[in-house]
Amino acid sequence: MALSDSSARETAAPKRGRVYVLIALAFLLISGTVFMSNPKDTDVIIVTFPTGKQLEAEVADTPEKMLFGLAFRDGLPPDSAMLYIYETSDRHRVRTKGFKMPVDIIWADESRHVVHIVNSADPCERDPCPFYGPPPENARYVIETHAGFAAGEHVKPGMELKFTLRL
Repeated sequence: MALSDSSARETAAPKRGRVYVLIALAFLLISGTVFMSNPKDTDVIIVTFPTGKQLEAEVADTPEKMLFGLAFRDGLPPDSAMLYIYETSDRHRVRTKGFKMPVDIIWADESRHVVHIVNSADPCERDPCPFYGPPPENARYVIETHAGFAAGEHVKPGMELKFTLRL
């Protein structure tokens, strides 16, 4: 009986050591991923209006951002926005479901000319939430920014916007 107990202890020690090594490797891999990844993987496009005013627009470049956008955010920093770039020009409609603040919504066509504006679209906590748009013309870009921006900058249909990728 003593022989089997000692052999059981001998095989348990290497197994326990392997488990510790695996846990340490897993921890190193996870922490390396966290520390080496850039926390701001989102592209930012500077949107310049004819008045010279600029917005730093976070690009909605994932399906999640295209779906949720500014939902669940407490607010927007000054001079910031969310920019949706659609694959095709169309008469895109948007909602403010889950938003916690009113926003101005600006639609622009392929040539970056403003085609439609909604001032101070109200946030919507739960369905049914209204759709904003569609614009009277096809649009490829939609910008959501803090309420009052469009009126303050006198944004009007026909204005040309300039987009610059911030590197």
